[in-house]
Amino acid sequence: MVAFGAKMIVNAELFVKDHPGQLVGSLEPISLLDGNILEVVHNREKIVNHRICINVTFEVESKDQLCRLKDVWRSKDIIIARLGSVYQTYTMEYMLIGDFDGGMIEDLMKEAGGMINLEATDVRYSSKGADSGRTAMLAVKTRSEEDLDMMDQFLDKRCRESGITYVRGV
Repeated sequence: MVAFGAKMIVNAELFVKDHPGQLVGSLEPISLLDGNILEVVHNREKIVNHRICINVTFEVESKDQLCRLKDVWRSKDIIIARLGSVYQTYTMEYMLIGDFDGGMIEDLMKEAGGMINLEATDVRYSSKGADSGRTAMLAVKTRSEEDLDMMDQFLDKRCRESGITYVRGV
């Protein structure tokens, strides 16, 4: 789990029996253990083995508190289908215009990934036109603004060296 300050933000997908009071019964332990509920989605259309899906995002103080919550859910016959961290990401899109091929873009992203903690990337580029120019769209997600700043500096430097036009924040 990822901690922000003293709190951990957690997302859980739970399945409860399709009976009155089960939604409240699944959320109440979070409050009783001093957790803070941030969001709840009661998905009545997602039914598995006569159980309804509840997706809840909440804050807890520690892993110990989270383990106690999981024990309470299990004792109440609540199925924990998925439990994961929620964390903030920073996204930026870039457009590269020039004479390059797909291999160059892959190498560029591989080099960036070796230097910067990239959470996710999406790369798309056009086919080579008659004028031998090409356009690439890069979408990058990082977990910190510092990593995003490093990506900006990296792309700026590499594009200048390669004679590629670089547009940030498309």
